[in-house]
Amino acid sequence: MTALKSIAILLLAATCVRAGGPPPTEEVPVTDTYHGTKVADAYRWLEDGSDDSVRAWSDAQNAYARGILDHLASVDEIRARTTEIYAARTVSYSDVTYSGGHLFAIKRHPPKQHPFLVVMPSAESPHMARVIVDPNQLDPHGGTSIDWYVPSHNGKLVAVSLSKGGSESGDVHIYQTLMGREVHEVVPRVNGGTAGGDVAWTPDGSGFFYTRYPRGSERPPADMHFYQQICFHRLGTPTDKDTYEYGKDLPRIAEIQLDMDGKTGRLIATVQDGDGGEFAHFLRSTDGQWKQFSRFGDKTLQAAFGPNDDLFLVSRRDAPRGKILRIPIDRLDVSAAETIVPQGKDSIVSEFGGAPTVMPTDTRLYVEYQLGGPSEIRVFDLEGRSLPAPKQLPVSTVGGLMRLEKEEILFYNASYIAPPARYHYDPTTGRTSRPRLATDSPVDFSNLEVVREFATSQDGTKVPVNILLPKTAKRDGSNPCVVTGYGGYQVNITPSFRASRQILLEQGVIYAVANLRGGGEYGAEWHRQGNLTHKQNVFDDFAAVLQHLINRKYTSSKKLAITGGSNGGLLMGALVTQHPDLAAAVVSHVGIYDMLRVELSPNGAFNIPEFGTVTNPDHFRALHAYSPYHNVRDGVRYPPTLFLTGANDPRVDPMQSRKMTARLQAASTTDTPILLRTSANTGHGGGTPLAERINNSVDANAFIFQHLGVQYRPTAKRPG
Repeated sequence: MTALKSIAILLLAATCVRAGGPPPTEEVPVTDTYHGTKVADAYRWLEDGSDDSVRAWSDAQNAYARGILDHLASVDEIRARTTEIYAARTVSYSDVTYSGGHLFAIKRHPPKQHPFLVVMPSAESPHMARVIVDPNQLDPHGGTSIDWYVPSHNGKLVAVSLSKGGSESGDVHIYQTLMGREVHEVVPRVNGGTAGGDVAWTPDGSGFFYTRYPRGSERPPADMHFYQQICFHRLGTPTDKDTYEYGKDLPRIAEIQLDMDGKTGRLIATVQDGDGGEFAHFLRSTDGQWKQFSRFGDKTLQAAFGPNDDLFLVSRRDAPRGKILRIPIDRLDVSAAETIVPQGKDSIVSEFGGAPTVMPTDTRLYVEYQLGGPSEIRVFDLEGRSLPAPKQLPVSTVGGLMRLEKEEILFYNASYIAPPARYHYDPTTGRTSRPRLATDSPVDFSNLEVVREFATSQDGTKVPVNILLPKTAKRDGSNPCVVTGYGGYQVNITPSFRASRQILLEQGVIYAVANLRGGGEYGAEWHRQGNLTHKQNVFDDFAAVLQHLINRKYTSSKKLAITGGSNGGLLMGALVTQHPDLAAAVVSHVGIYDMLRVELSPNGAFNIPEFGTVTNPDHFRALHAYSPYHNVRDGVRYPPTLFLTGANDPRVDPMQSRKMTARLQAASTTDTPILLRTSANTGHGGGTPLAERINNSVDANAFIFQHLGVQYRPTAKRPG
């Protein structure tokens, strides 16, 4: 693209802003036929993000969006307040791991652009933390971030996945814990978008097993999807000499998590078939032999090493809310496993990746349960008998189970109004204490009320909605309100503390979070009722929540905004096209909108278990019926909508936002703004630097205030 052409495009965008309309988008119709149904696509040409004309179009849209967003009411005051909160010199910790007598954690400390890895003696001594890896020093321009880390069993070394520009394409670097110095060789292509990646150290720390994506000539053709295998790397040897371990016969959309027993050297590989929640499990014995002990469709979700040469399994076979089984390692037959904890009224949490949700110790089982949104820890002995549990916040989120010495544990706990902290539980004394490993909050939510109500969906299903509002708010229908939801992939939307919500709440905006079908809040059946051909239930649930808030006089449609991201962006697109009069403003982040083409993106096959495929006639009919891009209608008055995406997104191709923006702009007959903002150096959200997170928040909130009629009132409150 020539410099003159670039200037011409930007001038065109500026002219469009002055004229009150978006840059024009050329229509180049393409027609596909699916199972006898012809489907037109006027903006197929916008799919190729590397094409000069697409880049020029995107630049013009950015210029058009900036011409509006930068001139919204009180945007300077909103930016100042947003920066105060986001960049407040507060400290928070995440991804806490205990290994070799050391406590590792990811520390976030603005105004640094990215979190960094630290190590400390205990949860009582964060003041003694030493930095191991700081991506802000590795890359002063803010382009490098930590995906995850895994310390060796003796705590002397730590493997760290680093990626650039939000791409999540991570190479593993090895650092000494004591000196924070990089040592040994870099292992490339361990982490990737959607499928992620993992490392499991050998007990002696001489090497590690890791997930490996194809490299160089190993990479599959462009029309095939990425895949993972398991390899082994011995420290001090060239990475091209790494040995293959397992995975050639796994699905190409396999997602692998590794768990090493530091005592015996046995290794569990948990493999998910795409993102649909079907798992298979494999055990590598100490003699190097692999044995599969659960299969896709067995409904075995999680496996954890027990203290007596046994495994504890989370199973949903004949138990959609989950049960816990025990099986001896020398007799790996799931069909003969013993039920230790039977299914109860609440759902056992089983999340892929991250800290375990079922953690055996020498005498106890710690288990996370999901209660329709809030979660809690329950404790059993190794025979399944109930034992006292740690004290926990009401209506809160728990997680991050981490065993310390003996039977003591750390766990994460937070609520909508209480900031996150790592709590210490000693079962011998029954004492739960809050160590110093806690999040400093720049805001105070003590004046808030949290109300949990239930909307009634179209088919009669009761749908939870959690409502945050000032205690003095009047329920007369006049309050501005922002509502969010997700509804997919068995993801549990739990109570969360977000200081950034203060920007809305202190202006009198009510904030509501919906627990929709498609998530895992009520177990497997809740998920199944919101995926594949039942996806429409998710959109009906969200519409019911919005109508509930209106009927209950929390707000009105003219004062209501909706926001969501990724699968929640699909939710935004569906609500816009199915209920264009229900909300006054929409902010959608990194969303999916063309449901007929999503599976063709590089990682698209991972989504097929959740959404379905156009090659299946029943799936196609369902996808086509709700696909936001295909259900935009000319002449409809759609609400003001802001789309945000990242050019390096490995999970949702930014072409989704480009095509949806073009279609909505073309269909609208009003001067309603339909804006697209594409960030050049970010991806799906992970690895986004502080400055860009501030920019996103300012644009979103200024846009919402503008279209809900909120007159911004500067606040005298300042973060501590």
